[in-house]
Amino acid sequence: MKAFKFILFLLLFLVLASSSYVAVQPNSYDVFRKRTISAPVSVVYNTVEDFRQWEPWSPWKEKEPTLSIDYPEKTAGVGGSYSWTGKDGKGTMKTLAAIANDSLLQELKFEQFPASQVYWNFEYKGPNTTEVTWGMKSDDVPFVLKFFALISGGMDNMIGPDYEKGLENLDAHLQKQMAIYSIEDNGIIDYGGGFYLYITSSTTPENISLTMEKNYAALYNYMNVNAIESNGNPMSIYQYRNPEDGSMIMSCGIPVRQNYSIKDASGILCGYIPRTKALKTTLKGNYKNLEEAWTTSYQNMTKMNLRPSKLKPFEVYLTTPQENPNPAHWITELFIPVLN
Repeated sequence: MKAFKFILFLLLFLVLASSSYVAVQPNSYDVFRKRTISAPVSVVYNTVEDFRQWEPWSPWKEKEPTLSIDYPEKTAGVGGSYSWTGKDGKGTMKTLAAIANDSLLQELKFEQFPASQVYWNFEYKGPNTTEVTWGMKSDDVPFVLKFFALISGGMDNMIGPDYEKGLENLDAHLQKQMAIYSIEDNGIIDYGGGFYLYITSSTTPENISLTMEKNYAALYNYMNVNAIESNGNPMSIYQYRNPEDGSMIMSCGIPVRQNYSIKDASGILCGYIPRTKALKTTLKGNYKNLEEAWTTSYQNMTKMNLRPSKLKPFEVYLTTPQENPNPAHWITELFIPVLN
């Protein structure tokens, strides 16, 4: 009997000692992870802002595929939310504050715990680079959560790996989404033609983006200074291309309403494309896929027994990276003028 009382007393002592140790653990935490993602800041922000876009990269959905998720009518921006039911019970997430392309503040609630704050920071590191910080913090840690954190090696060890995996998944998801593209054969069309201002430069596949950026900036600046209105989307005319190394001579142009006689030293000239029949191909996606799109165009010419005219092939950009930073949404029309 004495032995039993001693054991009972010992167990009670251990429970009290353990409880005291758990109770004195920190009442607050701030756990976060960072990752640099090769994507424009607006693309990253727009994906995270809308809870409907979380499922493909959520670390918790990956760990528990049977997780039941419910979406209300509003899932993006301030007031946007979603909820879920899983093996650990029910939870909800709601956006409390949002600064476009900069930060998000969200509230995380589980049935058995006080609410925690989840925060996101998106830092611009370049046109196609974003440093993402994802964290969670609270100043009200209940006893049960302290206990689970203690046996898990601390709050950072309990929460951090999921956030790290989530950012890794988000990165992979964004790369996959931005790489989506399609090439559509539009057949023979009647191109209306018209005047255009242009700058001609020699360039290489490695430098083509910088060349185009520089030339279009010069064109738009010239038009602004001289009060010249554009009459269509930017275009590029391929004057010559070396099939061996891909080097080329190209004219970056902007359509205008009339002929302009330019005699200054700007290097800008006015050209004209007459009305013509052309084989049209549409690329939706990154400019990296233009080579494939042009190859497809010329293959279609061969299949249709078409012959090119003396006019040079050209591209028209219906969207630009400035208008829509997601490459998957860029639309480029390719034209090969053909003989009637």
